[in-house]
This record gives sequence, C-alpha cells and structure tokens, in this order.
Amino acid sequence: MRIITGIYKGRHFDIPRSFKARPTTDFAKENIFNVLNGYMDFDGAVALDLFSGTGSISLELLSRGCQQVVSVEADRDHYAFIRQCLQKLNDDRCIAVRGDVFRFLKSCHQQFDLVFADPPYALKELPSIPSLVFERGLLKPEGIFVFEHGKDHNFADHPHFVEHRSYGSVNFSIFR
Repeated sequence: MRIITGIYKGRHFDIPRSFKARPTTDFAKENIFNVLNGYMDFDGAVALDLFSGTGSISLELLSRGCQQVVSVEADRDHYAFIRQCLQKLNDDRCIAVRGDVFRFLKSCHQQFDLVFADPPYALKELPSIPSLVFERGLLKPEGIFVFEHGKDHNFADHPHFVEHRSYGSVNFSIFR
C-alpha cells in the first residue's frame, strides 16, 4: 500500500497476506482524489473514513493535510494494522475507532468536511449507507460524501447524488 501525495508521499506499508480487505487500487485512489481536489481543500479538513480496511484512505487524507481523520474499522487485525501505520508515521491526527460502522453512525454527533465509505461490496446494508450519512447529519454544509461500491449499484436517483466515477471495477458515487 502506497501513499500517493502529500507529506507522506511515497511511503509504503506492507499489508499482511492474511487480510480479507481489498484496498482501493492506487489507480482508483489517485483518480478519485484528483476529482475531490475540485470539490474541496484537504488542508485543515475534518474527515471520516468508514470501513477503513487497511487505512489506505485515512493515511492519504492525513498526508494531504487533513486536520483530523476518524477511521472506523470493525476487524481487529485491520484496526491493529491501521494503528501500527499511524505509529510508524508518528501522526496523532487520526482517531482510529474499532467498532461496527452502523453503531458508530448512530452515536456520532460530529460533522465532517468529507465522509468516505468503502464497505464490502457484498454487504447487504450497502444500499442504505448514503441515506444514513445524510439522516445522521454527518456532513458540514459544503461537505462531500464519497461512496465506493461495486458496479451492481446505481445511486443516481438519490437526492444528494452529484456524480459517478468508475475506474476499472471500482465505482465511486459522490454526494453533497
């Protein structure tokens, strides 16, 4: 796993072979961040990374200047890996939370400039996640929600949908 740009540009982290998570490819990650640059300034932003997996997105957000990143991951080993990466960077701007994303969403009262969610593509609750983010009021007024999903889902009819981007088998829907 590689950090693409920012203060940690080029840093690599070896993901254990036993991991079930599929990190967002460098190609897809680089392209979606290029798109996001047109929507927001990462410098000083507050971000939420749901279903963090390997922490790839959280680390990229920190590298690009986010003031704070909350990284939520349920899997014990993935959570430990994220913490290990943060320790290697000696960066305390990320709050790693080990827990169920849906429980976290119910209890979260903070608002964010950016919410990024990359749930398992087979998750049965996947279609409900965009509505949950908006119902819980997680975004600041000009906030952006980026939702990574498989090709089988289309969110164009969602009232907050802005655009869809596809990079190979990786799909992103952007909401505002």
